[in-house]
Amino acid sequence: MARRPSRSAPDVRRESESVQTGWLSGIRFSGFTIIMFGIIVLAVVVLAPSLKVYAEQRAQIVALAADVAAKNAQVDDLTAERERWNDTTYIQTQARERLYFVKPGEVSYLVVNDLPPASADGEAAPISDTVEETRPDWMRTLLASVVTAGLAPAPGEAEQPADTAPADTAPADTAPAEGDTP
Repeated sequence: MARRPSRSAPDVRRESESVQTGWLSGIRFSGFTIIMFGIIVLAVVVLAPSLKVYAEQRAQIVALAADVAAKNAQVDDLTAERERWNDTTYIQTQARERLYFVKPGEVSYLVVNDLPPASADGEAAPISDTVEETRPDWMRTLLASVVTAGLAPAPGEAEQPADTAPADTAPADTAPAEGDTP
């Protein structure tokens, strides 16, 4: 058997360096490869702004399409409302509800909630666990209602303070002003 010569440490290092640099030195660029690489870089530089504008325009188109859909829905709603206003029954109902119109011979009653909004929508008293019976004094309530209604001024009369006299009558102890004839 023939003996191989032993390798020294510097030879092993040169081989590992040549293996590592071997793949890099094995790459050879031809003129065609360099020209094609340049064309690709140039195409990216030229087309990138155009692609950005294209993406922005597509986003605008999507936003405008959503806006058009919303406007079409609004047009449909307004068309339906216009059709409702062509119905005489709807017009009469709206006149009664919004303007408080009544037909001749009808009597309209308007119920006014005299409670302040805070007490109407406020918190209710807590619910108790036991049942309690309240005994309303209905007779006193009825009497108070009748007295209040009887003491109210007539619909045509305006309330005047008690310490002032009516404007159209003069007190008896004053003399008529000059130019006034009794």
